[in-house]
Amino acid sequence: MALPAIIWVFIFSYAPMYGLYMGFVDYKPGGPFFSSFFTSEFVGFKWFSYFFESGDFFRIMRNTLATSFLSLIISFPAPLILAIAINEVNNRYFKKTVQTVSYLPHFISWVIVANIFLTLLSAEGLVNNILQGLHLIDEPILFFQEGKNFWGIIASANTWKDMGFNSIIYLAAIAGINPNMYEAAKVDGANRFQQILYVTLPALKPTIVILLILALGGILNAGFDQQYLMQNDMVLEYSDVIDTYTYRYGLQNGMFSYGAAVGFFKSIVAFILVVTANRVAKKIGDNSLF
Repeated sequence: MALPAIIWVFIFSYAPMYGLYMGFVDYKPGGPFFSSFFTSEFVGFKWFSYFFESGDFFRIMRNTLATSFLSLIISFPAPLILAIAINEVNNRYFKKTVQTVSYLPHFISWVIVANIFLTLLSAEGLVNNILQGLHLIDEPILFFQEGKNFWGIIASANTWKDMGFNSIIYLAAIAGINPNMYEAAKVDGANRFQQILYVTLPALKPTIVILLILALGGILNAGFDQQYLMQNDMVLEYSDVIDTYTYRYGLQNGMFSYGAAVGFFKSIVAFILVVTANRVAKKIGDNSLF
């Protein structure tokens, strides 16, 4: 049963790793791919140095880290809170309805999600109409023309899209909690909130730690689709992250080796963060990824 998944991982995750070599050569397309690829001039860490010394490095890293950390702060606890809230609902049909509705955004393309946010946050969109109707603002807020708003918009979009789907893991973990623990808590006089605080959350601790480690490993994955679809020239100073930067230079400008080097740098940082977070988690408690 695991064979299809193993084959998929090998084809799409391990087989393409030879392409990392492109970050260490001066690759120029011409003729058969493998012939031109492996005969390209070896330049060592030239492209890595070029990235670190470029004037774009600090801006790109600032945008990537700011977007990722803000998304992590908002997006990480949201599925946990939603899962606990759903679990506390007694009405079976209402619970199923909420679960279904919360899962749907995950299956919507970022193209559609981006257009939803662009429409809602436009000068004549629903958000500005509500704020003006409540007399909280006099003039419409130009959300997509002010760079300072962009990080928050992306974090909100990420949370809305994946919150429901990510709550499935927590709901599965909650379903595995022994009901006798809740009964014992009731006998001791614990109310619903205290049961969540002293039974549910401690039981979810291993799951929370593992998901947090994985989330920290992907801290430089600020996303490509949402950034690319929502950005414009007026907010480019705040919206340009590693993924969009790699796409622009690596594909649009034809600097394939440079794009590969930047992408490889991101992978190295992600690996270091996963190992570091795992060791910290192991020292603090007994829960870790490996």
